[in-house]
Amino acid sequence: MQDINSKKPLAERMRPENLPEFVGQAHLVGKGKILSQIIEGDKIPSMIFWGPPGSGKTTLAFIIAQKTNSHFVQISAVSSGVKEMRKIFEEAKDMLRAYNKNTILFIDEIHRFTKSQQDSLLPQVEKGEIILIGATTENPSFEVNSALLSRSRVFVLNKLEPDDIEIIIKSALVDKERGLGNEKINIKEEDIKYLAELSGGDARNALNAIELASNINTKISRKIIEEAIQRAHLLYDKGGEEHYNIISALHKSMRGGDADAALYWLARMIEGGEDPLYVARRLIRFASEDIGIANSFALSQATAAYDACHYIGVPECNINLAQAVVYMAKSKKSNKLYEAYLKVQQDVKNFPNEPVPSHLRNAPTKLMKDLNYGKDYKYSPEFDYKEEQEYLPEKLKGRKYLD
Repeated sequence: MQDINSKKPLAERMRPENLPEFVGQAHLVGKGKILSQIIEGDKIPSMIFWGPPGSGKTTLAFIIAQKTNSHFVQISAVSSGVKEMRKIFEEAKDMLRAYNKNTILFIDEIHRFTKSQQDSLLPQVEKGEIILIGATTENPSFEVNSALLSRSRVFVLNKLEPDDIEIIIKSALVDKERGLGNEKINIKEEDIKYLAELSGGDARNALNAIELASNINTKISRKIIEEAIQRAHLLYDKGGEEHYNIISALHKSMRGGDADAALYWLARMIEGGEDPLYVARRLIRFASEDIGIANSFALSQATAAYDACHYIGVPECNINLAQAVVYMAKSKKSNKLYEAYLKVQQDVKNFPNEPVPSHLRNAPTKLMKDLNYGKDYKYSPEFDYKEEQEYLPEKLKGRKYLD
């Protein structure tokens, strides 16, 4: 058994087996917190774990598996089909009938299940034949059916802090049974901190890197860490300053109309491991902020790129993003809409509660009509849309936001 375990990746070997070993997410599993109480009391409801990669979603599911008296089944939404699901449902019924034992079904990447696949879970969850635990990196409000979501508790996991990652790395370095404690690893304290920062809050990423680094040399330098972190030579840190420098360079290259530079900065982000949906969201913002009314199709291009990234993921969606980035860079630009909104924003701050002019007010009741709500309103079509009428509050009368 020891030989089999030694073949497993370090991240798998170091996976916590109980709550005291678990690092981070104190708001959920700290002393007296709701999730720790649920696990300790073995009163597991259907739940969704939502959080970034390497934040502990799967680990918490495994801890529940160790702690609970229920039958535990794990599947991946990427590889599991209808036939496998039906078999699990039948086995769950048998477990309940024969042993009065619940089945906990853990579905990793549940956001990748189709609507019909998610619908198939509903009857089993409602009958109590299945206790569902889903893990997702995507917002469950958008990715999980509302009916299934309403029957589940959602627990939000945060990206791990560098201090948390440091603890995890150090545990792996000293653990002689599951970790690298017998390898006599020599690494400076500041380089452990560097690796923790570079890991982007992903514990799995950090452990994979330290394992690979130890295979290169037991004396681990910063250079070796950069080699091990995979493509770290790109100097792309999703959680650090360079992240914001590169997205800024992409934005400004598109604004300046340099499609070649924009493509380069896009590739720096995507090849460095950035979430393509993050880039797509920035393109949607750019379409309105920097192009705006100069080209109304830009927003459609940006939202289409987001949908493409959502549907097919990496690496296939990189060309969809490339198309959108080039389109934005080459498009005619106007920031008038953006500047106009900034002016409006300031006026709303300075005049937050200006009354709506009486002729613009809604008058669904007799009382409102008696109070002159809607009186003297000019219905635009009757005036061929050329009526003279004030639409702003009295204190802002005549204000122009768009030049």
